[in-house]
Amino acid sequence: MNPFSPPWLELAVLVPLLGAACVGWMRQPLVAFRWGLAFTGTSLACALVACLGYFAGHGAAAPGWGLLPPAHGRPALALDELSAPLLPVVALLHFLTALATARTKMRRFSFAWSLASESIRLAVFGCREPWLLVGFLIVGTVPPLVELVNRGRSVRVYALHMGLFVVLLPLGWAFVDTDGGHQDQTAWASLPLLAAVLIRSGAFPLHCWLTDWFENASFGNALLFVTPLTGVYAAVRLVLPVAPDWVLQGLGLFSLFTAVYAAGMALVQTEGRRFFAYLFLSHSSVVLVGLEMHTSISLTGALCLWFSVVLSLGGFGLTLRALEARFGRLSLVGYRGLYEHSPALAVCFLVTGLASVGFPGTLGYVATELLVDGCVEAGPHVGAAVVLAAALNGIAVLRAYFLLFTGTRHVSTVSLNMGLRERIAVLTLTALILGGGLVPQPNVTSRSLAADAVLRDRKARVSEPDAEPDDDLPPAVK
Repeated sequence: MNPFSPPWLELAVLVPLLGAACVGWMRQPLVAFRWGLAFTGTSLACALVACLGYFAGHGAAAPGWGLLPPAHGRPALALDELSAPLLPVVALLHFLTALATARTKMRRFSFAWSLASESIRLAVFGCREPWLLVGFLIVGTVPPLVELVNRGRSVRVYALHMGLFVVLLPLGWAFVDTDGGHQDQTAWASLPLLAAVLIRSGAFPLHCWLTDWFENASFGNALLFVTPLTGVYAAVRLVLPVAPDWVLQGLGLFSLFTAVYAAGMALVQTEGRRFFAYLFLSHSSVVLVGLEMHTSISLTGALCLWFSVVLSLGGFGLTLRALEARFGRLSLVGYRGLYEHSPALAVCFLVTGLASVGFPGTLGYVATELLVDGCVEAGPHVGAAVVLAAALNGIAVLRAYFLLFTGTRHVSTVSLNMGLRERIAVLTLTALILGGGLVPQPNVTSRSLAADAVLRDRKARVSEPDAEPDDDLPPAVK
């Protein structure tokens, strides 16, 4: 029997949805935690098997269960070179976030809504059909709204921005679908899609919902909503294949400014959550800059950096969350001297933070190098801005590390060491970051193939000069 014959992708989407329905009736936080962890772990296993099945050549072996009707003769949910590695990474991030939830946070972290969000998110990353993807992206904005309502927080900022996103995204794709995605498409098709992606990605000046979201949501759900870079996925699937050059240039301009602006803001923050929000915003904007140039080397670098950001900022966020579980909201005003009490947290904080800015030996090093090379070819000012953003982010991470872990002696009669579950979660991501840095070839090769597939799709839809040939890639990539 072929182990890849069951519809593992559909199971990965269905299991957390079933789990949300079951866990929602449980009133004991510890019981809800155990069942929630079991469901998200099962979903992770299904996602891993689906990914392995795709790379083993069995991507089309599973006929599916008819969860969604086929579109244009193709299955509604299917993996390709772009989404196959991302699906298990998103599932892993959900599993580790649930695993690392401290007992003091279990009442505030809704496992039911986290599972529902995971189901929607996995459906997004397992979907290639545009209209279905638009629908999943819209549905994905609902659980965060419910999170804010259940916590009794203001929903005005989030609802205003996501309301615009919900209106602009289908409006833009409706015009693209009408025009057929060719060069004669009008600005009415391009501008709404561009605005929707900028809103979902939090680009300046539409970024205030992101800091408001981190301020008002639980850190775990806030982390899970933004870290997979769903806005970048929407840009790759909906904007990059059909948008004319001037739209991509506009996307790159907004993203480049946001990357430098957010890095500068992260450098001067006095509150831990806002610091992380701006740090994330800068990194996601750098990934969008790589998409704008739509060349082989820049797109490969952007896709590699995307993979790195999900893992590194995911681990960085879980480290900050573990600190919050012990001290409440973190202040970056004075020194706290926590290293002696929790050296493992300090090491994980530094490793994951530096990995996000491309420190040598980490997963982001090769990705940042590829992206900077592509940016320099596009223009020295673009490359200089990307390097400046990375430098400011690195300084911001070191500043936060020194403020939190050095400078004074912290007196406590209670052990502040990492718990076993937190240690497993953060060290798993750290191992992937360091392992990917020491052996980068599989990730770079996979992302290079995905970049070539995206560029071929764009070339087939939009009449433009040929993209840079693959010979421009370094020999290690080929």
